[in-house]
Amino acid sequence: MTSLTLNLNSIIKLTSEQFYQLCETNPELKLERNAQGELIVMPPTGGETGRSNSSINAQIWFWNEQKQLGEVFDSSTGFTLPSGAERSPDVSWVEKSRWDGLTKEQKERFIPLCPDFVIEIMSPSDNLKKLQNKMQEYLENGCRLGWLINRKKQEVEIYRQGKEVEILKLPQTISGEDVLPGFVLNMQKIWG
Repeated sequence: MTSLTLNLNSIIKLTSEQFYQLCETNPELKLERNAQGELIVMPPTGGETGRSNSSINAQIWFWNEQKQLGEVFDSSTGFTLPSGAERSPDVSWVEKSRWDGLTKEQKERFIPLCPDFVIEIMSPSDNLKKLQNKMQEYLENGCRLGWLINRKKQEVEIYRQGKEVEILKLPQTISGEDVLPGFVLNMQKIWG
């Protein structure tokens, strides 16, 4: 099952508050919204994708617990990007001072900023071009480092501010570089 994009703009233009309420009222749906206001209905992930998400999140969470440099978020966390898009990366991380600068209310709702670091894991049903566009959207909104993991091709696309996308074929590890200092993702569990 692939994601479904709904353009309701000719009928209603949802505000951020209305979109948040829509998500709260329909917790069984995973919804995103692009900068044009179109709703994107995301299907549940399969077992392998969910397993990969959990492994990656655990590795980053453990690193962050040791370093205490920020906060780690899972795929159910919504972010309102500066462009107005509302996205939920598979894995994300926000630097501590940016997180601490938010009010209690902002922390309770969709987080009103773009993560410093994101990971998207391509599911068998995902469209590569759409995910690549989503990764570019994160960069355009302030993300400093992003990884698009394509398990089927055993590739990782690395997105960095002001640089060309780098493609690694079957890497065994990936470095968090200066965004996640000292973090190295072990890819062996991801490749299965």
